[in-house]
Amino acid sequence: MKRRIVRLIARPSLALGTVAVTLAISLLLNAAPASAAQVQGEASQFLSSTAWWNWYASPPGANNGCQPSASHPYPVVLSEGTFANMYNSFGALSPWLADSGYCVYAFNYGQTIAPSMFDAMGNIANSAAQLGNFVQQVLWETGASQVDIVGWSQGGMMPRYYIDDLGGASYVHELVALAPSNYGTTLDGIETLVGDLGGLGVATSLVSPLCDACVQQLQGSSFLDNLNANGGTEPNVHYVVIETEYDEVVTPYTNAFLSGPNVQDILLQDQCSQDHSDHISIPYDSNALQDVVNALGPDNPSFQPVCSAVGPLIGNV
Repeated sequence: MKRRIVRLIARPSLALGTVAVTLAISLLLNAAPASAAQVQGEASQFLSSTAWWNWYASPPGANNGCQPSASHPYPVVLSEGTFANMYNSFGALSPWLADSGYCVYAFNYGQTIAPSMFDAMGNIANSAAQLGNFVQQVLWETGASQVDIVGWSQGGMMPRYYIDDLGGASYVHELVALAPSNYGTTLDGIETLVGDLGGLGVATSLVSPLCDACVQQLQGSSFLDNLNANGGTEPNVHYVVIETEYDEVVTPYTNAFLSGPNVQDILLQDQCSQDHSDHISIPYDSNALQDVVNALGPDNPSFQPVCSAVGPLIGNV
């Protein structure tokens, strides 16, 4: 099965043709921008992201030229998940952080089909270099000495390559990761990601053959073996992993967790038994978002969110 995916990646012409058809249909179905009332909640955020004017749009609250405050001195850089983009990955988290007083910045990386709505598919080392360039831009614009990074899925794992291998440890204060693929996933997990995003209106099955990052995120890949060879953390960076036991993409879900004296691993169900969020809904989970704000702020290890019931695929914010 793994060999089949590798062969598909070597056949870009067919994939580009099917993507072109998908994008043309998207243009026909999205003749006018969605109103603010329509762009609410996870499903509508992903559906709105199929409109071409949102392919490169910032999520609400991000990239507004904010200057860090004394209480929140580190700008927050958001790092999206595979097949997603900054707009649909952080439609809930970005405004939540901005409303909490943080300077929020977001960007798209790893695009192998341009122009398109699909990101975080390219070689992960190259994506980490893009992250490094963006961090430098944020530091220059804000005058800050370091940033905090909040990532979802691949976006929670990829920054570790920047930190470990590209000198990012000097510029990153903290990495907060939602359901990161730190130790990879099974092939079934990648196929489930394709299917779940399809349920939100995103035809990722058409672009998955152009996804080097998909193969690199398979459990036991040479990329992940090298990334995790020496424990996978830097002593001067703080790491927080927030995961759900119902993660059907990072499988087993324990592959998200890190270890070390500067690591805090949080399982949402240990805090909120009624939380049934999965890989797709965790960035739209109010319990998880409270954990992110705590990690970036007071960082109280005994923090308990005000619990809400959250279901799979579609979150509660």
